Amino acid sequence: MKITAALSGRGADAPEIVSLEQESPRAGEMRIRLVATGICHTDLHEHPGRHSPQPIVLGHEGAGVVEELGEGVSGFAVGDHVILSGSSCGRCSSCLAGRPTYCDLAMPLCFGGQRLDGSTALCDAGGEGDKKVHSHFFGQSSFASHAIVPQRTAVKMDKALPLKMLGPLGCGVVTGAGGVIEALKVGFGDTIAVLGTGGVGLSAVMAAKLVGAKRIVAVDLSDDRLELAREFGATDCLRGDQDDLAGAIRKVTGRGMDFTFNTTNAQAIHTLALDILAMNGTAGFVAAPLPGKDGPWSPHMFAMLAGGRQLRGILGGDANPQTFLPQLAQYWQQGRLPFDRMIRYYPFAEIDRAWADAESGAAIKPVLLMENADDA
Repeated sequence: MKITAALSGRGADAPEIVSLEQESPRAGEMRIRLVATGICHTDLHEHPGRHSPQPIVLGHEGAGVVEELGEGVSGFAVGDHVILSGSSCGRCSSCLAGRPTYCDLAMPLCFGGQRLDGSTALCDAGGEGDKKVHSHFFGQSSFASHAIVPQRTAVKMDKALPLKMLGPLGCGVVTGAGGVIEALKVGFGDTIAVLGTGGVGLSAVMAAKLVGAKRIVAVDLSDDRLELAREFGATDCLRGDQDDLAGAIRKVTGRGMDFTFNTTNAQAIHTLALDILAMNGTAGFVAAPLPGKDGPWSPHMFAMLAGGRQLRGILGGDANPQTFLPQLAQYWQQGRLPFDRMIRYYPFAEIDRAWADAESGAAIKPVLLMENADDA
């Protein structure tokens, strides 16, 4: 069938709206009619072709309605409301342990731009014959009117929830909130510094307040985002360019922080994240530092790991989307996770404007609305 999609790989500054052919779902897959899709920094990074093959339809914070079931799909019915999250194999030890973000096949399934057998669900039927277009980005490729997704990628949600706002739960929000709750296991009375207050960092701030952290330090270069962090529960807000930032953060507790959660790839912030830890503290990070001679893997950094300090990489918030995403939605219903305040909506046709706002930081979490968004 013909679908509308935003295609990366043509050299434009943002994905371009095109018409593509999409095949029917295969065994174990479903066709989802997208209602809305968030734009994540991973999409921005992949648009030029960093890891995934091109041309490709990106997008991995989709929310929509089940439209067609492939052979063997169980637990879903046409008309179900779903959030789309990352893809996983379901068979490796990590998947069987309920930790699908650490699936052995996570890289080819999420960044390979195709099924494991090398096929894609999309093609450009215009011009001289059919041309392969890469699909299945994070198991979804949701910058489109419709997506073919493996059953494991979809999480069924309560139809009473506003579907158009739920997409960011599948990546940005779960990474931040899950990072605090599931990975670091921040608890009542603990202290944490959140470094970077974009969508992931602000989700971490909300989660830290939710679990009862005693002091929550937010660090950013944007006064507006720091003010929002304060409204979400940060007890202390510091600009990242102030003098002796490390000293100022340590002063909050007098001993350093129990946890740090770094959402940036800046070398200096990776160093800071360890430097401000208290004894036996843990530094969690979601993005690797940029390369350079003064990177974090220096003898000085290893010296900072003394005293029981730990460095912890985090993917997808360590969370199992099938159970954790409905839990996050429930927190929102209770008024304890107001992630909707980060969202700015854009018509899908204006993806170039949304893309520019995501790159500049003018929008914390841009969400693209499909033409049928108000019907769900």
